[in-house]
Amino acid sequence: MLPPPGPVDWPFAQPGREVSIEFLQQSLGLSLALFALCVVVIATAGVKITGVVDELADRTRLGEALAGAVLLGATTSLSGSVLSVTAALKGNADLALSNALGGIAVQTAFLAVADLFYRRANLEHAAASAANLMQGALLVTLMAVILVGTYSPPVTVWGVHPATLVLPAVYGYGLRLIRHARLQPMWRPARTRETREDVPDEENLRLSLGKLVLLFLALGALLGLSGWALENAAAALADQTALAQTTVGLLLTATVTSLPELVTSVAAVRRGALTLAVGGIIGGNAFDTLFTAASDIAYREGSIYARMGDDLLLWVALSVLMTGALLMGMIRREEQGPGGIGFESAAVLLLYATGIGLVLHGA
Repeated sequence: MLPPPGPVDWPFAQPGREVSIEFLQQSLGLSLALFALCVVVIATAGVKITGVVDELADRTRLGEALAGAVLLGATTSLSGSVLSVTAALKGNADLALSNALGGIAVQTAFLAVADLFYRRANLEHAAASAANLMQGALLVTLMAVILVGTYSPPVTVWGVHPATLVLPAVYGYGLRLIRHARLQPMWRPARTRETREDVPDEENLRLSLGKLVLLFLALGALLGLSGWALENAAAALADQTALAQTTVGLLLTATVTSLPELVTSVAAVRRGALTLAVGGIIGGNAFDTLFTAASDIAYREGSIYARMGDDLLLWVALSVLMTGALLMGMIRREEQGPGGIGFESAAVLLLYATGIGLVLHGA
């Protein structure tokens, strides 16, 4: 039998405060409604921004791989970066870290999902390029820096760990290498009938460069605002459901803030912009590692790397493993695989499912 309505002591209520069942039900409903609204906004903006970035890549001659990393990857990650920084400012280190690092694994799995929408060949086969391989190597390097920062002494300079300074420096250097790999590649993947190279499509350009930039900035601002709203909804859900912030970050916010990557990668595959699809995911993952650096700056209670628990470390290791499988898939270039996707993509999905199982087991 349910207890009568009225004030009750709740395990996650603040000390000295009584929480009514009616209030909990109402606030939980509002949090879920806000969460759902953010999902819709993020998904809608993610679809629209794909076409904008594809045209920008052609107009600026930036190339789909670099445009995917810098423009698409960074912009679709805005909601997640705002969430992580906001959480760190409030002292919620677990939520900030789990959202940033959990998103990498989710987005890698999303690339395998996008592979299902390209039926001619496996995505690793059709979109293999020196630039995308370089992006994968950069991602693994950045995640290794985070691991080194976690296991190093919690030394800070003005409240900032040295690893926070290394991450953007390595990222900037990596972007230079990606650009060089596209413009002056030392080797190229063998061309097959299913290879889709990054060739500018100048005939289908509809908007001027100025309009494209304005639309790009507007959609980016919308994604950032959604991330701020999502952080409040996620923190409320953590309180109202008594779930650990790490669990909420890994299973809820990381997935929702990664929806733009899923939507944009599927949309890019449907447009035939395969290099943009792969570059957007891997490049977005590399950008996501900078969330950790930004969160460390925002976190004022010492080094945020020292707050990384074993569950998060396991998730980082799993992300490295998933990225390694994806890189091997682009080098191996299997044309057809099980279930219409490459063997490596199937392995990525299996690894991600294993990670979810481990998180739920420890929740």
